[in-house]
Amino acid sequence: MNNTGSTVGDLVEIDDDYRPSDDEVYMNPKQEAYFRKKLLQWRDEILRGSDETLKQLKEQDTRLPDATDWASAEIQRSFELRTRDRERKLLSKIDAALRRIDEGSYGYCEETQEPIGIRRLEARPIATLAIEAQERHERRERTYREE
Repeated sequence: MNNTGSTVGDLVEIDDDYRPSDDEVYMNPKQEAYFRKKLLQWRDEILRGSDETLKQLKEQDTRLPDATDWASAEIQRSFELRTRDRERKLLSKIDAALRRIDEGSYGYCEETQEPIGIRRLEARPIATLAIEAQERHERRERTYREE
């Protein structure tokens, strides 16, 4: 297949080496397919990690003979559970990004409707705000926390 991608139904197939660029029309079908694939892979990694953590937690023996070993194991379990909780929240953001792709609003700032930008989406595919809007949002949060 060439680098232009091919359409299968409403889905566009892309080569593994395809990377969106600023030279293309913003959020064209290839870019949407690229970010959909990136989000789905990220989602699968998180789910695999969760499954592995659950398996490990079930297999661990909580009847450790030494209090220090028990405390260390509890700290590790607590850390794993906090990590999985953060990832659970991340999964909902990934699902929301996938819905935005389906709706055609992915890649556009929720506040200004301006393009978020390819580089920002590459770094944070779940971004909902353009850099300027994100900075304004963070300044407002700091102001409210300081009051």
